[in-house]
Amino acid sequence: MSKTLVVANRELRAYFATPVATVFIVIFLVLQGALTFNLGQFFDRAQADLNPFFTFIPWVFLLLIPAITMRLWAEERRLGTIELLLTLPITQGQAVLGKFLAAWGFCAIALALTFPFVIAVNILGSPDNGVIASGYVGCLLIAGAFLSVGAAMSAVTRNQVIAFVLAVAICFVFAVASNPIVNDFLAKNVPALGEFTRRIAVIDRFTDFTRGIIALRDLIYFATFIGFFLFLNTVLVDQRKAD
Repeated sequence: MSKTLVVANRELRAYFATPVATVFIVIFLVLQGALTFNLGQFFDRAQADLNPFFTFIPWVFLLLIPAITMRLWAEERRLGTIELLLTLPITQGQAVLGKFLAAWGFCAIALALTFPFVIAVNILGSPDNGVIASGYVGCLLIAGAFLSVGAAMSAVTRNQVIAFVLAVAICFVFAVASNPIVNDFLAKNVPALGEFTRRIAVIDRFTDFTRGIIALRDLIYFATFIGFFLFLNTVLVDQRKAD
């Protein structure tokens, strides 16, 4: 585990060694602020809670997280440094997990910087902070899910743009899987597939957290989801490291 943390520390430092971290965090905070307080009609609702914040954050992550992950492996392959990384005394699984934990930690830092939103709603009213805390747990989990997809897609190609597009497309499928329009269409045409899509939808699982519900089945779902794509990431790195 210590070797995994060494990789994670190296990758996390790399984020802050370039303007990437600052640009991402600024865009994230500005977008979330605008969506929460303007488009989310925070003040018109006359209700002190963070429901608008939690409503929009999966869709913000859908676009921003692939921008973080697109370079994780694609850049290593483009520069030819992937062979150097994998010749270090670490396993491929440790390298994959280390990179993922670094990206996840970076997202956690970005989420932590939204603390003024929490302070604001507590000044303006008396929100249920337990529900807010649960919502933040959900945010971290959905970020982890999208990060695992993005990391796997980054291992598919050395082209960062292709990695970005693939990650957005796959995350979008999991995000809209529970949409009523999608469900109604599948229920009429492919009933079995309609039931399957409802089970794999990330938004429904995330919504439970925003209601203050932390269910074991949802934790298992996210753990399985992340674990599957990290395993896929490891397999893809093994197959393509010499490309």
